[in-house]
Amino acid sequence: MNTDGDPRASHATSDLGRRVASRRTRLGLSWEDVAERAGSTPGFIAYVEEQVATPGIEFLVRLANALETTVQELTGYTADLAPGGARAGYRARMEEIGEAECWELLDGHGVGRVAVEGRDGLMVFPVNYQVVDGDVVFMTAADSTLARASTSGVEIAFEEDHLDEAFSRGWSVLLVGPARTVSDETELRRIKDAVHLAPWAGDGRDTVVTLSPRRVTGRRIQVPGAPGTPSGPAD
Repeated sequence: MNTDGDPRASHATSDLGRRVASRRTRLGLSWEDVAERAGSTPGFIAYVEEQVATPGIEFLVRLANALETTVQELTGYTADLAPGGARAGYRARMEEIGEAECWELLDGHGVGRVAVEGRDGLMVFPVNYQVVDGDVVFMTAADSTLARASTSGVEIAFEEDHLDEAFSRGWSVLLVGPARTVSDETELRRIKDAVHLAPWAGDGRDTVVTLSPRRVTGRRIQVPGAPGTPSGPAD
């Protein structure tokens, strides 16, 4: 159960609290859910998120397990390290993800990567995105590579992924299709009214670019025995 709109929720006041709250929200768990998994109380989970808490290592291990992650991830130890450094899972297997689930995984908004042909060749860079009426929307600078390419309706690729380092599994979603810069005032107003995320890179990015995907594909690495995965042998 998500806690959006919960009157008890407030902004976390520590790095640990922010990471716990972010991970819990991503998993769609309430304080009560996490408390049950970690053998704690909802009030203490809320305290960890909202105060400058210094819980012991035993509790941190239980909390990390409850949130299907690691103590290193929760404490920020791996924040500046490239993802994917864990060993491959035992008897891991790859499976295709259907289009409907791909859209579910994108979750309406987030941060992904765009691949586009620029002046110096192929370029890949991170972007904040939001899904609006079946299109993927980006806010970019008027003189950016993405904006320049989109004026001619070139085809671009957009990818988002998620890695679960604790269990050496993850998924990726790939969208391919033409991009265009939105200039019609009515459409521009409609999209901007629907977009509620500002680019992390800062101000000056108010040019709206949309990707209308003609192909949506995804893949997932499953590891037998990981949470939510059957423990039997791989196919």
